[in-house]
Amino acid sequence: MYYIQISKKNFYINGNVKITGSKSESNRFLILKALYPDIIELENISNSDDTFILKKALFSKKKLINIKHSGTAMRFLTAFFSIKENREVILTGSYRMQERPISILVETLKKLGGKIFYEKKNGYPPLRIMGNKLLGGEINIDATISSQYISALMLIASKFENGLKIYLSNKITSISYINMTLKVLKKLSINVLWNKNILYIQNKKFKKQMKIIIESDWSSASYYYSLVALSKKADLNLKFFNKKNIQGDSIISNIYKDFFNVKTFFHKNEINLKKIIDIDLNSIDIDLNSTPDIAQTIVVTCTGLKIQCVLRGLETLKIKETDRLNALKNELSKLGVKSIITNSSIELVNFNEIKKNEIYIYTYDDHRMAMSFSTLGIRYPISILNYNVVSKSYPNFWIDLKSLGFFFKKKKI
Repeated sequence: MYYIQISKKNFYINGNVKITGSKSESNRFLILKALYPDIIELENISNSDDTFILKKALFSKKKLINIKHSGTAMRFLTAFFSIKENREVILTGSYRMQERPISILVETLKKLGGKIFYEKKNGYPPLRIMGNKLLGGEINIDATISSQYISALMLIASKFENGLKIYLSNKITSISYINMTLKVLKKLSINVLWNKNILYIQNKKFKKQMKIIIESDWSSASYYYSLVALSKKADLNLKFFNKKNIQGDSIISNIYKDFFNVKTFFHKNEINLKKIIDIDLNSIDIDLNSTPDIAQTIVVTCTGLKIQCVLRGLETLKIKETDRLNALKNELSKLGVKSIITNSSIELVNFNEIKKNEIYIYTYDDHRMAMSFSTLGIRYPISILNYNVVSKSYPNFWIDLKSLGFFFKKKKI
């Protein structure tokens, strides 16, 4: 197994970084482009593995489709192939993917007339999907489990002759991603109504072509906010970001301003990040129910700055690429950090001195574990195992870090 050791000779960050289009936006627009191929033209699509896998699957003629580790592709394609008339596919993925439940989405699609069968274990991939015409109607869905189930249904609903009314029960998890899907649909002039716990998407017949430029990825930008917070001084430009956007993770600019003294200056098609002053803060408490994907970044920032923190609203982290809460607890212990986790939160309670000269961070096949922990390299050398996992969302991450003055040593363990 190979790893890289990351280090920097000073505590300063200065430079320019260009991040490609949002993975979350790209994946949503790609589903819609596949549904309306002659209508939608896309620019600045994400170069992530997840987006590549989804795009390849959408245009594949094969019966067996393997989406590997991509949870987004599994959920979106389950819905997509359920309405592809006269098409039968076997949708499968990695061993971990076959451990991630999908019954809520499958059973909901079945209620609408979908023909979907579990190939191995009930409630889990792989799935046999026999596409047919779905008319739509009304459904109820538990909104606490995964916003991607809801987004998957929203993305295909405009193809239903009768549209789709979705009743959301219980507390809505990752609401910002449902909002993103809603705004994506509205960009294409698809009528969507959201009143309290009811979503209604109407049938749509397009009359003219549309060109969509996808915004750069705020989730990927979060690692640079962490770097700036951990630096002594920073002046960093990130290209193709705007103040007005549809990505929930853009809240990172407010969080790092309020808690870590990182100021965001918005210019035309770019943002400038500056470290204002060193912070004097003992603890923070944040609810990330709407934006759980930035939890690892914030945890690592607090670790580097030795700030006690409580992050709540993290119910979905246990069914991500890995059980992210347990993964964080395990790796933080290597850094002398005592943490407490529940099913929906993590708390950093104590920081001890690091005893080992070389710290190896295991990534659990999770791109966000690799990128979030790598930012500690500005403070002390840190080694990341299975470092290529970053390609899932941000293939150029290590190249971009190198451009900012970071050093890498590739070794075999």
